[in-house]
Amino acid sequence: MLFRSRGVLVVDSSYLPASAAEDIAQIRRWTDRPVQYLLNTHWHPDHQRGNSAYVDAFPDVTIVAHRETAKLMAAYDTANRERYPQRLQSMKETLATKPDAELQKTVEGRSRVLAELEKSRLQLPTLTFDSELSVDLGKRIVEIRHPGVGDTRGDAVAYLPKEQILVTGDIVVAPVPYFFAGYPESRARSLRRLLELEIKTIVPGHGDVLQGKAYMRDVAEMIETIVGQVNAAVVRIGSLSARLEDVRPQIDVAKYRRRFAGDNPNNQEYFDESIDGLIKDAFYQAPK
Repeated sequence: MLFRSRGVLVVDSSYLPASAAEDIAQIRRWTDRPVQYLLNTHWHPDHQRGNSAYVDAFPDVTIVAHRETAKLMAAYDTANRERYPQRLQSMKETLATKPDAELQKTVEGRSRVLAELEKSRLQLPTLTFDSELSVDLGKRIVEIRHPGVGDTRGDAVAYLPKEQILVTGDIVVAPVPYFFAGYPESRARSLRRLLELEIKTIVPGHGDVLQGKAYMRDVAEMIETIVGQVNAAVVRIGSLSARLEDVRPQIDVAKYRRRFAGDNPNNQEYFDESIDGLIKDAFYQAPK
């Protein structure tokens, strides 16, 4: 959240309108200036489903996103909303036949989420861009950029050149990178473009604020290394013969598992699942 004399710019709006409402209440404790701009860094629901709460609170707000993000929001929203109650019903049926305390908590939590989703509405961006645009908040300039295809086709970042702050969306997630979907090779190129900027502070899409570029540089290196290993394995096996289950064991990620997951069992589990997604995407996008 950024504010100065004329107004406020918010980056992403949370998954639920209730969370967005909490953020709006905090903004109003900080300043009496209105939210003039809301940037959606990409289309994933946890970054844009609270948009409607901002429109209700600030009717003149401009919602900014890359052109592809607006398209993907419109394309996926209805189906995502339809799948949620189906998954919840499946959990309830499992719970009925096999009681489990943790599953019971999950069902209760998701039931509350569903109740709110049923009252919410899709709010699409009102201003889209292809490459970049600048926002003048009054004595503070925010550069909104599309560094390239990466986590999604419409990734956007917010960069404050004077303050050397970069707000990344999910192209950077810490302490373990998010690779459950996306475009690995072009994502690495996008990160390299961002590394050319003067940056002191990085605000990732999820995780603690980072100081300096080291983490983002390590993520870019890991992607490049793993993509290189996958491509080499596909070439050795043959483009028509290569199968994911044959390529996966040939990829060495031990160095990066230590770097990003350390000795934390939860981080290790998440890393393994995330890296499996990276290897899978790299395999299907390998030159053939």
